[in-house]
Amino acid sequence: MTDLPTRMKHIEISEPGDPDVLKITEADLPEIKDHELLIQVKAFGINRPDVLQRMGLYPMPKGVTPIPGLEVAGIVVAKGSAVSLFNIGDEVCALTNGGGYAEFCAVPETQTLPIPSSLSFEEAAVVPETYFTVWANLFDIGGLTTGETALIHGGASGIGTTALSLCHAMGIKTFTTVGTDDKVQALDAITTAINYKTDNFEDVILEQTQKQGVDVILDIVGGKYFQQNMNVLKRDGRLVILGFMGGRFAKDFDLQQLILKRAKVTGSTMRARTDEEKYTIAKALKEKVWPLIEQGQCRPIIYKTFTFDQIAQAHTAMEKSEHIGKIVISMSKT
Repeated sequence: MTDLPTRMKHIEISEPGDPDVLKITEADLPEIKDHELLIQVKAFGINRPDVLQRMGLYPMPKGVTPIPGLEVAGIVVAKGSAVSLFNIGDEVCALTNGGGYAEFCAVPETQTLPIPSSLSFEEAAVVPETYFTVWANLFDIGGLTTGETALIHGGASGIGTTALSLCHAMGIKTFTTVGTDDKVQALDAITTAINYKTDNFEDVILEQTQKQGVDVILDIVGGKYFQQNMNVLKRDGRLVILGFMGGRFAKDFDLQQLILKRAKVTGSTMRARTDEEKYTIAKALKEKVWPLIEQGQCRPIIYKTFTFDQIAQAHTAMEKSEHIGKIVISMSKT
């Protein structure tokens, strides 16, 4: 570490609030533990939890850096004494435990993956958070398999485009909800996209599935869609709830429907998972998803790239929800 600087620039949340509370400041480089890597960050992704953290609604767990940022791509510049999976100079992407909005970031080696040869740093930076989340929830908890069908709400989001592209690469039939005709057109090649503002997704899905519905639903909307989700869920179907952008409460729901369908309903978050749980997901991604990326069968969709000093604009873009795919910060363009 003798050639490394002692200080780095990072993004600070000066106080809870609008995007303009994000300020560039300086701090010492993070100290790495025995099983951690120090990554020189070349790019990092912007995610919805970052926005919630900035607003004061989703604080980091106790003992974790307050610097936001859940996914990075870059070069390993130092490693802990017990690291065995990576070497200095390796190009990697990683799911962080926070601290990604910085020039350097400390990350457990078990949450780190080699960058697929077909991806740039910017593309690799937007892989970890969404791919970890989608694999854990759609394929692990949701148990989605080839031959089944899925409904992905918020199809133009980072989670949505990742889920849809993965399912398409694996030959799994999907439906998705989006808010504009432009988004319907953009996703038409990989899914059946439904503009929820002009069409009732429940009617469309039941019509196209001969009233059978879908096997798995991945939902970031929450309470607003709960009844309709249950209506389009097959018997023995699985509903995995990741967020509640449409409300936290499901009002006047008849539990008999849940029982008769033998449905499974669960909620999930990545932040609360242990390092060991995240390592299990990382190994599954490397084994089952990385070959698909290498072969060009799926790759991250980037909506827009910003520079480090445009962090407020990047958050504003996220909040407008006009994007199709991921928003990324490139350090090389700073």
